[in-house]
Amino acid sequence: MTSPIEKLRELGYELPTAKAPVANYVPVARSGNILYISGQLSSDENGVTTGLLGDNMNVVQGGNAAELAATNILAQIVHNGGVELTDIKRILKITVLVASTPDFFEQHLVANGASNLLVGVLGDKGKHARAAFGVAALPFGAAVEIEAVVEV
Repeated sequence: MTSPIEKLRELGYELPTAKAPVANYVPVARSGNILYISGQLSSDENGVTTGLLGDNMNVVQGGNAAELAATNILAQIVHNGGVELTDIKRILKITVLVASTPDFFEQHLVANGASNLLVGVLGDKGKHARAAFGVAALPFGAAVEIEAVVEV
């Protein structure tokens, strides 16, 4: 049986180091068996993927940015949530914020990058409820930010 980490690698990613908070909040809050993951940006070891959907980024690039944000969600679960990916019972919900122009209407397609990665890594445990919407700007000029609610 292929582990979630192996599945993540098959999708072309390593589990990143969890990003430290950049303000007065915790990256993960736990209540019972529920983890609340603070917003994670579209970033990797090379920095933040910046851009504005509908201006200088297309849906494919936005989906790739959403994948990066989703890998950062997984990193927070492991490094600050104190559980392994195999301990996840279900990703309950993700909220996807997409930096986009007022006339860009495909935030849901950008969010598919994150949804597809989570299901690809976790199988049925990765299926989740979701909200996706456009915002004028995100911290550090990020293209995508995602928060999550996870049952462990």
